[in-house]
Amino acid sequence: MNSAVMNTYGRLPVAFTRGEGCWLWDEEGNKYLDGLSGIAVCGLGHAHPAISEALCDQANTLIHTSNLYGIPLQSELAEQLTRLSGMENAFFCNSGAEANEAAIKIARLYGHQKGIQTPTIVVAERSFHGRTLATLTATGNRKVQAGFEPLVNGFARVIYNDIEALETIARNNHDVVAVLIEPVQGESGVRPPDADYLAKVRALCNEHDWLMMLDEVQTGIGRTGKMFAFQHDEIVPDVLTLAKGLGNGVPIGTCLANGTAAEVLQPGNHGSTFGGNPLACRAALTVLDTIERESLAERAEALGERILNNLSKALGECEGIVEYRGKGLMIGVELDRPCGELVGNALKKGLLINVANDTTVRLLPPLIMSDEEADQMVDTLAPLITDFCSKDD
Repeated sequence: MNSAVMNTYGRLPVAFTRGEGCWLWDEEGNKYLDGLSGIAVCGLGHAHPAISEALCDQANTLIHTSNLYGIPLQSELAEQLTRLSGMENAFFCNSGAEANEAAIKIARLYGHQKGIQTPTIVVAERSFHGRTLATLTATGNRKVQAGFEPLVNGFARVIYNDIEALETIARNNHDVVAVLIEPVQGESGVRPPDADYLAKVRALCNEHDWLMMLDEVQTGIGRTGKMFAFQHDEIVPDVLTLAKGLGNGVPIGTCLANGTAAEVLQPGNHGSTFGGNPLACRAALTVLDTIERESLAERAEALGERILNNLSKALGECEGIVEYRGKGLMIGVELDRPCGELVGNALKKGLLINVANDTTVRLLPPLIMSDEEADQMVDTLAPLITDFCSKDD
């Protein structure tokens, strides 16, 4: 690895030079099945023909101007996203953390416009919202925050999936202006809430005039079986953040707003130099078109069920399994012990996986994965988990 690169990542001993579909090749020509999609980024896999063609065409036409001027592709993307989500308008940036920063700024301005001097945003334990100073403060993981104190004021924390905790906040904190949560907590080990949790959060937000802000940076763009995870619950948030799968590897994030929240930001309140440039918007438009045209959200739901069922069958009575969890192609297998070692073991077998929250094997495969590739992923992974658990017993 290049020693001139800042030492911010614990990297695995492999470097990829080529990708096609659900497969990657390293510098020695070894082939790997991608069960992670660059952490939910490459939903259409690698070197997808539609994305490659669109990017080459756009690069030969116009890559960047500035948000000082109108950007027709940005307007087109905003129209597509609002049509698909039921939201009203969009702010474009480069990442999920930036999208969440925009949401946090909307909440604070919204609070001040209501006359609240110290607006407070409710966030959840075990959440992940990014690594900028405000978003790492919102994140419910002490490891992410450690060493970066003083953190940002203005956040109150509750247990995820505990509506009574949120009701207690409502009774005791009159400075609350918004709730920021993930429809499925990803980094803490793929944790969907109870079926009625988001609807109850929506109702509480309505009752107290709070903004309901959903972080769909990982769950959005077809990953959970719907274009957006909130669409499983027949609700619409006030603020919605997206990134990862939106550009299929081209950096882009967006903060969508609805109702009162859509009117909060005005010229001069917020901005982004690169956000929503023609290249990124062309990529995102192609992603959305491909997902809709090929019904890939529905495919994610069916494929997720297949993988979870086959994993549970293959692992059988394997001791050490705590729980299987998932929604679409966000899949977690929680073990009763730290299992980071499995990432390296899978790599040696030509399979890319991830471990979240130390004890959960996390799978985020491309939405285009075939049944045969999904079965191969399970056939490779299940024996590794069985061997790992039996060795440690």
